[in-house]
Amino acid sequence: MKQIVLVFSLLFSIVISAQEFEFKKEIINYGKIKKGADGKRIFEFTNIGDAPLIIKDIKTSCDCAVPKKPEKPIMPNAKATITVEYDTSKTGGFSKEIIIFSNAKKSVKKIKIKGYISK
Repeated sequence: MKQIVLVFSLLFSIVISAQEFEFKKEIINYGKIKKGADGKRIFEFTNIGDAPLIIKDIKTSCDCAVPKKPEKPIMPNAKATITVEYDTSKTGGFSKEIIIFSNAKKSVKKIKIKGYISK
């Protein structure tokens, strides 16, 4: 019985002690912008967990959006940013996912950019 209680306590402490994102916005809408406009946007977030948050990798749904992740661990309650640079050389609507791989409770987190580029 003591072993069961010990295992349960250990599992419970692992679940409680975790890293977690809290984004200011999970979708950034560029709105309608002109061809060649500045495509750089910044996602702000906080580590609301109680352990350092490490972003291992970031992928996008196309090569037209280039993300830049924090290189250092984000400590509990600390704020950080992910910068996304979208190629605005082509006209038309866009909607792209940015997929974040980390040591957070949910190891995969998706955020999004969207908008319309006019001539």
